[in-house]
Amino acid sequence: MEGKKYDLICVGGGIMSATLSVMAKILKPDLEIAIFERLDKVALESSGTWNNAGTGHSALCELNYTPEDEDGNVVITKAIEICRQFEISKQFWSYLVDKGYIEDPKTFITNVPHHSWVRGKANAEYLEKRYHAMKEHYMFDTIEFTKDLEKMQEWFPLIANHQDESMPMAASRIDRGCEMNFGALTKQLYDILEKRFDTKVQFRREVEDIDPDGNSDWTVFVKNLVNEDVSRLNAEHVFIGAGGGSLLLLEKVEIPEKEGYGGFPVSGEWLVCKNPDIINQHFAKVYSKAGIGDPPMSTPHLDTRYIDGKRELLFGPFAGFSTKFLKEGAHTDLFKSIKLENLHSMWGVFWHNLPLTSYLINQVSMSFSDRMDALRIFVKDAKDEDWEVIVAGQRVQTIKKDHYEGGKLEFGTEVVSSEDGKITCLLGASPGASTSVKIMMEVLEKAFPETTSKDSCRKALNEMLPGWGEEANIETFKTNLERSKASLKL
Repeated sequence: MEGKKYDLICVGGGIMSATLSVMAKILKPDLEIAIFERLDKVALESSGTWNNAGTGHSALCELNYTPEDEDGNVVITKAIEICRQFEISKQFWSYLVDKGYIEDPKTFITNVPHHSWVRGKANAEYLEKRYHAMKEHYMFDTIEFTKDLEKMQEWFPLIANHQDESMPMAASRIDRGCEMNFGALTKQLYDILEKRFDTKVQFRREVEDIDPDGNSDWTVFVKNLVNEDVSRLNAEHVFIGAGGGSLLLLEKVEIPEKEGYGGFPVSGEWLVCKNPDIINQHFAKVYSKAGIGDPPMSTPHLDTRYIDGKRELLFGPFAGFSTKFLKEGAHTDLFKSIKLENLHSMWGVFWHNLPLTSYLINQVSMSFSDRMDALRIFVKDAKDEDWEVIVAGQRVQTIKKDHYEGGKLEFGTEVVSSEDGKITCLLGASPGASTSVKIMMEVLEKAFPETTSKDSCRKALNEMLPGWGEEANIETFKTNLERSKASLKL
């Protein structure tokens, strides 16, 4: 393997590398691709089933995608963007099912209605304005809204049955919401690569450095964690999709586009129900509003999950703090990421986000009893013995330079790419996996323009992602929605 030349090297065995590699192989089967993962299995970090909420992020219920402007109007621009991106992902997954690459879509995607639910007069007024704004757009025209407690008891009885009737409340619902097992999907994508395209993930391999080789390509240094040997490989293109570990590797790459980027690690925990009788009383994803001054990541939600064929129920997220950038990372990760080039950005984010620091301190200091009290806002009669805490994934929120504040904390997904597209790095977290296909397709177009523009590839691409590159409209949206509904058995 020493010195071998690859068309593409992917760093990380998560859903992003899998999606990019499968799409690339479908469009150009003769591409030489290598995938390196430092652990002994795929999907053990951010793509892991319990390491995320499993929500197919489509902006049907997530209120942080529909903020109010200074005039009190609800802005749905971000919601439209996120919804469109998730539907693109569904198109690709439908293609894989239709072509027989994936046998049973129910192993990774299930229809679970998405709800928003708020308490208090001001929040109820906001949710009603949001309903009217979304109802007018064809992507959300099936949305329902109510202030009636009886209707809420029909939608999510576990929450609504014991609520105080004197408390103003409001809820919305869209039936077509999805529950995702991203871990199962990721494993199936890697199975496709191995069985259909003879491309295997190489485990216990850590990419330590990436240097230019002087011929417009890159030299990738890969350490075998079993015997400590280091190999030097050549690659025309490199994709860094190592979750929280991406930033540390990006900082070693000699491209000017990396300057000013930093990262802020946040860990997570869920309360998970152990009582099947309670689990079966709730069939919904119910998102509420983050507290005043709390970051978007703190949005509380009570979710039905389907994991390995078993129905589950979780509540959260509860944030924690660790200086690790990965669950299997090192406590020195945060300190190693601080460089002279991003120190100004890091300090700016700290100084202008003191409420985030306060929020994290409060979250870290929460006891199990405190977490149960938070749950009891949703489930009034929740009993301690029916719930347990599990640790979720480790996230690194992206920090980037900002002209006014020095640094800005980004809560979405950020793609950092060299000008020629030969080095691409994915930073950030949610909505991440839900929008993986759109993000990786843009990486492909930038890295392999000669491939994606070929007539033969355009035909395959149009079959894989109907209408890709065209402006969305009601007719194509509805057509693709019905197609994915049938193919994915939703």
